[in-house]
Amino acid sequence: MDRLGSRCPLPGYLRPSVLICLLILATAFLSYPMLRTLSLQLRSAVAGSYVSGTYSIVFVNCPNEQIARDIARASLDKKLAASVNILPKASSLYFWNGEIEEATEILLLIKTKTSKVHALSSYIRLVHPFEIPEVFSLPMDQGDVHYFKWLEEGVEED
Repeated sequence: MDRLGSRCPLPGYLRPSVLICLLILATAFLSYPMLRTLSLQLRSAVAGSYVSGTYSIVFVNCPNEQIARDIARASLDKKLAASVNILPKASSLYFWNGEIEEATEILLLIKTKTSKVHALSSYIRLVHPFEIPEVFSLPMDQGDVHYFKWLEEGVEED
C-alpha cells in the first residue's frame, strides 16, 4: 500500500511535468498573435510577395466629423496607420441599454499593419467619446503589391 501511494500523487497536486506542459501551452496561446505576425513578415520578405493578413482595415464609427478627423490625424501622426478614409453620414441602428437607437455617424476606414491593430485599438479607446467605441478589423486578403509596399512605408517608425 505504501508503495502504491508513493507512485501516485495525492489528489490536488499536479506533477511537475504537467505544470510544465500547462506553462508551455499558456505561453504558446498568449504569444500566438505575435508569432503569427513575425512568421507572415518573414515569409513575405523571403518570397518577395504579399502574404494575406499582413495588413488590416480597422473600422471605427465616430459621432461627428471633427472627432473623426482628430482620430484620423492622430493615428497617422503616431504611425499607427498609413491611410484613413472618412466616410460621412452613415446611418446606424443599434441596441443600447435594451432599446433600439438610431444615429448618424462618421465611419473611419483605417489601413494599417495587422501587428499595429492592438495599439491602434487601445489608442482609439482612450480618446473616443463613446463608452464602447465600435472598433474592429478585417485582414486584407489580396491587393496591389505596390499599394502594400506604400502602406508598409507609411507605418514604419522613423
